[in-house]
Amino acid sequence: MEPPETREDARTDIRRAPAGNARRGLTAHARRLLDAVEHLVSGLATALLAFAGLLWLVLVALTCLIGVGLLLAPTVPRVVRSVAERERDRLSRWGPEIVRLGPAPDGVRAALADRAVRREVGWLLVHSTLGLFLSLSGLTMVANSVQDVTYPLWWRMLPPDDVTPGLVFWDVRAPGGVLAVALFGVGLAVCFLLLGPGMAWAQAWPGRRLLTPTADMDLSLRVAQLSATRAAALDAHAAELRRIERSLHDGAQNRLVAVTVLLGAAHRALAQNRPGAEEMLERAQETAEQALAELRTVVRSILPPVLSDRGLTDALSGLAANCAVPCRVDIDASGRCAVSIEATAYFVVAEALTNISRHSGARHATVTVRRAGGLLSLRVEDDGVGGADERHGSGLTGMRSRIEAHDGRLTLSSPPGGPTILDVELPCGL
Repeated sequence: MEPPETREDARTDIRRAPAGNARRGLTAHARRLLDAVEHLVSGLATALLAFAGLLWLVLVALTCLIGVGLLLAPTVPRVVRSVAERERDRLSRWGPEIVRLGPAPDGVRAALADRAVRREVGWLLVHSTLGLFLSLSGLTMVANSVQDVTYPLWWRMLPPDDVTPGLVFWDVRAPGGVLAVALFGVGLAVCFLLLGPGMAWAQAWPGRRLLTPTADMDLSLRVAQLSATRAAALDAHAAELRRIERSLHDGAQNRLVAVTVLLGAAHRALAQNRPGAEEMLERAQETAEQALAELRTVVRSILPPVLSDRGLTDALSGLAANCAVPCRVDIDASGRCAVSIEATAYFVVAEALTNISRHSGARHATVTVRRAGGLLSLRVEDDGVGGADERHGSGLTGMRSRIEAHDGRLTLSSPPGGPTILDVELPCGL
């Protein structure tokens, strides 16, 4: 028979479990709502661009009746492709990647014969109308619910002749009307709670349906992508060989030459019985030790022994412990990946933490690693000044080359003022 303490602990755990599940459910629902708001905001931007593209298409079609539109017709496929590529980028940030198609075909006939262009025109018609309506409706509900719920706090500060908020169809003159406005705001909030995620999905669905490449086009794009990836791998390999050569030439080789010179001088001093031979031997020993240390550094930069000895988790924990900025590590990546994948992840984190220490002015940094299925995801985040730009160096170009050589993805978000977030995805098998 179980002791009373054990039974009481079990009952406590049972009582706590529903509360924990409810809290996790609320957190997940709140995250979905925030995602829905973000999707609708970003979708509003592309919907406005699509609406402008639709106006241009209609304008060109109408002016074709008088001949002027025939001169402008070649610009229509380029405009449509430009707007569609922005939507592909947007949808790729929120889900599975949609490959960009590149420049539109030259000429009206070639564009009309291109199935991808025809699908893009269909998406343009839907997104510029339905997509725009969904964004405006959802964001209007959010804005007015916030306004109406907080209305009792500031309605007395409004001019006496303008105290009725938007979307409210009755005059607000007394506290009872103010309470009704607040309840109306709660109703709008409930409507968005129920409809918001669905509206975001409905807005994105035409893009997912019409902007994804067809099977034959996807194959050709994949071949081109693999060719680019192979070229990036070769470039990364050549850059790594140049780095190793420079490290050996400028470091260990020069010190070994100095050791040879010092040993020769010490040998001559001993042969001629001159003083100073012992000091030269000590200097030669110190230089040899420095050369060995630099050789170890080069060897570690090729493949850190800690990766093979202790695994990626301990290797990244060691990097975080040695970072000049206080760094927290959150790793949930069971199992081992391929050696090249782990080495790439290690060097990416090492380079990111080096950049944080030297350039960010951050007070805290976080390294998060997750493995889900066949994907290894890394995030390096700091609260520094931001403004990191791949075009201005800082090792980001080298990181991207390493990552793309493995068919991975790198995404950088670093607005002025921070924070800087570096997201990396690497395929690592099942």
